[in-house]
Amino acid sequence: MLKRSSGTPTLEEVAALAGVGRGTVSRVINDASGVKASTRHAVQRAIDELGYVPNLAARSLAGRRAGAVALVMPKTDWRLFGEPFFSEIVGAVGDALSEAGVQLLLTLVRTDAERQRLVEYLRGGRVDGALLMSVRAEDRLPDMLADAGLPTVLLGRRSADERVTYVDADNVGGARAAVGHLVGGGRKTIAAITGPPEMYVAQCRLRGYREALSDAGLDELPSLVVQGDFTETSGQRAMAGLIERHPEIDGVFAASDSMAAGALAALHAAGRRVPQDVAVVGFDDFELAEQTEPPLTTVRQPMKEIGRTMVRLLLEEMEQPEVAWRHVILRTRLVVRESA
Repeated sequence: MLKRSSGTPTLEEVAALAGVGRGTVSRVINDASGVKASTRHAVQRAIDELGYVPNLAARSLAGRRAGAVALVMPKTDWRLFGEPFFSEIVGAVGDALSEAGVQLLLTLVRTDAERQRLVEYLRGGRVDGALLMSVRAEDRLPDMLADAGLPTVLLGRRSADERVTYVDADNVGGARAAVGHLVGGGRKTIAAITGPPEMYVAQCRLRGYREALSDAGLDELPSLVVQGDFTETSGQRAMAGLIERHPEIDGVFAASDSMAAGALAALHAAGRRVPQDVAVVGFDDFELAEQTEPPLTTVRQPMKEIGRTMVRLLLEEMEQPEVAWRHVILRTRLVVRESA
């Protein structure tokens, strides 16, 4: 008896139920010649029984394209529209797709029901692939799209053993370099303002902070690590709390430039001089980093290259749906300015 998956029916399930190969199912879906009537009938019966909707992988065999790609992000992260990281990545993705003659469609999802509807919509052939941003560790949407046969590329990853194609920056190495720079400048009590713990990118940047402290022989105090959400407001709030608990702080690593800008505001409000009293390092190297007072030392991640690489991998996967998932990690670089 066929073991049904808990998600949407897949091409493999249709093939198993019909007792044929995956390629035969694709030929039936595309009404190709060379398939016996009895085999065609068995495949169609399996499609009807499972409720299978032909996906892009099958359509691409016939050379038909929708000419569009979906950029998907959770609706719960709507505030990211106001963050520089989002706008820079979307701009790079849009430029790369435009050069390829492909339309970009922005899609927001929030609930499990919305995820299911989105999968049914996307796998119905209305787009040729999906790019996913800001995916949390527990989100099954990438797996649902991959199981449906839709070419999918993630910005970042959900965990160390991510199976879907993704493009990421060296978050651990970048954070380690940032904190190492603070240590090299003679800072002894170094705090960290992290991102949401359920996001793998935040976990990696925190790991880099910890590794740098360990390398320098400095003790890690749990009270020196405060959670933010990558926004300026959260950085300001976190820094204010750190100053109150640890007035001896002389260095801060913020896991995003926006949080670093908030930390600078809190330090100024508390009468602390930057970098004389407290040195601050961020992560991203947005345009914002050159506009803070003082200009921000930060870790540059190549956002345009990230966006373009995501598009390149997606286009390649659209042409070769059976290609192995690829994991690309791009290098980061410390950019030294006046804040540290």
